[in-house]
Amino acid sequence: MSEATESSTPASRPRSKAAPAASGPSKLEMPSFDMPKMEIPAGFREIAEKGVSQAKETYEKMKSVAEEATDVIEDAFATAAKGASDIGLKMIEAARENTNSAFDFATQLMTVKSLSEVVELSTAQARKQYEAVTAQTKELAAIAQKVAVDTAEPVKESLGKVFKAA
Repeated sequence: MSEATESSTPASRPRSKAAPAASGPSKLEMPSFDMPKMEIPAGFREIAEKGVSQAKETYEKMKSVAEEATDVIEDAFATAAKGASDIGLKMIEAARENTNSAFDFATQLMTVKSLSEVVELSTAQARKQYEAVTAQTKELAAIAQKVAVDTAEPVKESLGKVFKAA
C-alpha cells in the first residue's frame, strides 16, 4: 500500500517528455502570414486624400467655432456675474434704506402722546414704505432686465453667425 500512495503523489510521478517543464510559462507562437502586396488604385487614393483634406477643413472650422463659442460663453458669464453683483448691491442698499426707515419710525413712535398720533404716524410710514418698496422693485427689475439682455444678446448674435456659417 505504501507503493500506491507514493506513486500517486505529484513529486513521485515520472514526468513525460510531452509535458512542458513547470519552471516557466509556455510560449505559443502565432503563425505569421505574409500579407499580399496590393497596389491601391489611384481613384481610391484620390478619394481617401480628398476625405482626409475635407476632414481637416471641417476640424479647423469646428475648432474655430468652438473657440468662438467659448469666448461668447465666457463673456456671457462675466456679464451675468457683474449683473448679479449689481443686483446684490442694489438689494443691500434697499435693505439698508428699509432698516433706517424702520428705526426712524420706531424713534418717532417713542415720542407720540396719543393714539391718533400713532395712527397718523403709522399711516404715513406705511405709505412711505410702500412707495420705497415699489421704487426699489422697479430698480431691481430694470437691472435684472438689463443683465438678461446684455447676457443673452451676444449669445443670440453668435448663434446666428454659427448657423449662417453652417
